[in-house]
Amino acid sequence: MVMDAATPTTAQADVIAFLGDPMTHGGQPVERIDTHGAIVFMAGDRAWKLKRAVRLPYLDFSTLERRRAACAAELALNRRTAPDLYLRTVPLLRRPDGGLTLDPAARQGEPADWVVEMRRFRDEDLFDRMAERRALTPALMRELAETIAGFHEEAEPRTDLGGAATMAGLVAGVLAELRRFPELFAASRVRLLEHLFGQELERHGAQLDRRRDAGYVRHCHGDLHLRNIVLWQGHPVPFDCLEFDEALAVTDVLYDLAFLLMDLEHRRLRPLANVLFNRYLELSGDLAGLALMPLFLALRAGIRAHAGATAAAAQQAPSVAEAMRADAAAHLTLALQVLTPPAPRLVAIGGLSGTGKSTLARWLAPEIGPAPGAVILRSDGLRKRLLGVDERTRLPPESYSEAVTGRVYAEIAGRAGLALESRHAVICDAVYARAEQRAAIEAIARAAGQPFAGLWLVADQETQLARVGERSGDASDATADVVRRQGAYDLGEMRWEIIPASGPPADVAAIARRLIVA
Repeated sequence: MVMDAATPTTAQADVIAFLGDPMTHGGQPVERIDTHGAIVFMAGDRAWKLKRAVRLPYLDFSTLERRRAACAAELALNRRTAPDLYLRTVPLLRRPDGGLTLDPAARQGEPADWVVEMRRFRDEDLFDRMAERRALTPALMRELAETIAGFHEEAEPRTDLGGAATMAGLVAGVLAELRRFPELFAASRVRLLEHLFGQELERHGAQLDRRRDAGYVRHCHGDLHLRNIVLWQGHPVPFDCLEFDEALAVTDVLYDLAFLLMDLEHRRLRPLANVLFNRYLELSGDLAGLALMPLFLALRAGIRAHAGATAAAAQQAPSVAEAMRADAAAHLTLALQVLTPPAPRLVAIGGLSGTGKSTLARWLAPEIGPAPGAVILRSDGLRKRLLGVDERTRLPPESYSEAVTGRVYAEIAGRAGLALESRHAVICDAVYARAEQRAAIEAIARAAGQPFAGLWLVADQETQLARVGERSGDASDATADVVRRQGAYDLGEMRWEIIPASGPPADVAAIARRLIVA
């Protein structure tokens, strides 16, 4: 029998009543959250997640054994990222007298159902709530990127799922769902989306298969958006991964990341998305996958569009339903936008230490090129990664030899070319004190047939010294002595646009924007 997700079955009625009874939890008040596949009961510092006895096209919790297995899978999979939140699975035992007990130490009775026991957290610490009140920060995004990159590195590679065929199936499913709501998603817009999706699949099908075969398809989170990330004990923690169908969770790692990037883009938080995106790329080095980002972002937006439309159709309150429909339509618009991205370009930012190169790069990156903004290639961080040390580790003088520096600049150029080849924008942040270094990076853009802008920042030495002295936990090893030595450099012919950079970053960025688009 197929059961409606919104209505608990008779078989679960007493279980639901039991979990909702404050006396079950020592008299503590109970809060309840209902979703399509589960009911969460929260009391004190604990949360108990019950799987609904439902069977839907994409999940089946209709039997006790299936619910037990789903609880076990949820615990195991979520402990990969949130071991402090997911504690254990617990049977609800039916005592000989017919009553229920949640006591794990109970030794009598047969399981009437199963729940996942979790630590409770504050709703206001969910990242979607934090986004609404603009409480998310670049520092949190960097840490979240580090968490996700580490999780993806450890996740199990799979070659039996993923690739072009899987993506084509997902696209077909999204289009079919969108066509169920012609009054919300105009047929012409869905046809355009189908055309654009088709182009991406044809262009990148072979690459999708190569990435699967090379280990980029892994058992990921599967549902990695802001609502499924919480600030726990001061750190971002992804939770509530997709556990009921591994075919939906075994994906390309960048497709997993794309859900979060799309969510931030939809909320007009691209600067935060750009920080997350760049830190992830710094750690993973996965520039080869950049060409797939429009497809991945659009597919995530399309899924959110049809899911929102479905939720709106079931909503009783007219005002809430209308807001849901508007949000769903906005996600379709976003899908179309990311599939028709602006052209890529290369911007090189040079200048002596303390002139504000990295600050300017961070200001400009969200505004340049396709979502979620330009890739930043910074020489300071790249040098540390090439030498195999943490970016906050101070390097000895020999690490700044001609040979090492030449290797760093060659690596920046190669990575910039790869990004442009993937039709993504890139900002190169390095000193570029020599004319041949500047000519080399210009040549990368010329070879790719993409626009180039070279910006040279200048600041008075007092400002440079002050900025270098204020740095903490940064990849740069520049000191006051370095600033003074650089002051004697012979820069050669300067053909890049010269920008005075002693003032506020916003003023410097405003000048740079005008020069880039000129």
